[in-house]
Amino acid sequence: MNSTFKMVLAASALLGLTACVSAGGPVYYDGYYDGFYGPLYDGYWGDDNFFYHSGGRGQPFVRDEGNHFQHGAAAGFNSFHQAHMGPHTGHPHESVHR
Repeated sequence: MNSTFKMVLAASALLGLTACVSAGGPVYYDGYYDGFYGPLYDGYWGDDNFFYHSGGRGQPFVRDEGNHFQHGAAAGFNSFHQAHMGPHTGHPHESVHR
């Protein structure tokens, strides 16, 4: 009986892990941000190495031309771990998420 419980528990854990890698799930981006644009709602590092950010749901993604997002730590910047939803190929994205 004890071994059956362990097998069920292990199978549940494996099933839970598969949900984390689903094709439609978020992609995570890390970086540093100085807060210039206000709160970060959504964003991603584009193929051009610029950070694209959005101020809210349905708002367009804007390319950070002022270097307010960086890959490395710097004075006045705070780290972030951003979960980005939506299409994950063909960066930069279309101008508005749907």
